[in-house]
Amino acid sequence: MHAHCLPFLLHAWCALFQAGAVTVGTAPLRTRGQPSSPSPLAYMLSLYRNPLPGADIIRSLQAQDVEVDGQNWTFAFDFSFLSQEEDLAWAELRLQLPSPMDLPTEGSLAIEIFHQPKPDAEQASASCLERFQMDLFTVTLSQVTFSLGSMVLEVTRPLSKWLKCPGALEKQMSRVAGECWQQPPTPPATDVLLMLYSNLSQKQRRLGGSTLLWEAESSWRAQEGQLSREWGKRHRRHHLPDRSQLCRKVKFQVDFNLIGWGSWIIYPKQYNAYRCEGECPNPVGEEFHPTNHAYIQSLLKHYQPHRVPSPCCAPVKTKPLSMLYVDNGRVLLDHHKDMIVEECGCL
Repeated sequence: MHAHCLPFLLHAWCALFQAGAVTVGTAPLRTRGQPSSPSPLAYMLSLYRNPLPGADIIRSLQAQDVEVDGQNWTFAFDFSFLSQEEDLAWAELRLQLPSPMDLPTEGSLAIEIFHQPKPDAEQASASCLERFQMDLFTVTLSQVTFSLGSMVLEVTRPLSKWLKCPGALEKQMSRVAGECWQQPPTPPATDVLLMLYSNLSQKQRRLGGSTLLWEAESSWRAQEGQLSREWGKRHRRHHLPDRSQLCRKVKFQVDFNLIGWGSWIIYPKQYNAYRCEGECPNPVGEEFHPTNHAYIQSLLKHYQPHRVPSPCCAPVKTKPLSMLYVDNGRVLLDHHKDMIVEECGCL
């Protein structure tokens, strides 16, 4: 599996925090008092220990709502994580079953998937929750398999368009009124996971993908670390460097005559290569284009200043320089990479 360990673990822990979501169904898959199925975290850890190829990110979403009525099955998940374009390689619904379920001998299952945001503290007491239909499609019996005590339904195609265009869900929510779902006072328990195996889009790959800093600042993770950040702001404000002294690009004029290359370089005789100078703040922000390693280093520097040095201000984006020069009696025009600094960052 091509997934990086740290982003993968963040998604695994996200599954743990999502555990305990409410569900409702006319024919619940598992009622109270029956043995609990393996938790989402346990299944994610099994994937971590036995990695599967072909995915940069693997997510598990636990159902907010489940309803099984004959051959009509309805599932609701919180798709609020959609924020960047991804190519969905594989998606499957995993229904943890305490005992075999009777499937129809012929025909197909009608599957309806909703986006149902997880309620906050104020909404939790409300009798009506809003949800939005994402897709209604059929699954043939040949697409239903059984694995590790779970019924598995492959649902890649209907969900692909949402990960391809994450803004489409937000547009639909602003244009169409959501369906009102009535919360039961004591909902039955069930274990239904939506597993998403996705790869970063080509655009995201060029931009370096979502960084660990972005992961830490997004969603519930921002609230998790809010107190520690506020404490740091109150107690370390006077240690922050002047903005004018932070990492930045400055002029750096290169004269080939001064380094003895003027005899064979015809043009340019001199150029502005720029260079990077200044301090890197701790913790470092996205505007300084830190690597995941630099971000972790800056956090350690922030909380344990004497343990590690600060990240270094260095070029993170460069461009080539076209040069006209003499080589063994021939005049060449060549484009040399990484000759001019375009952006500086903390590494």
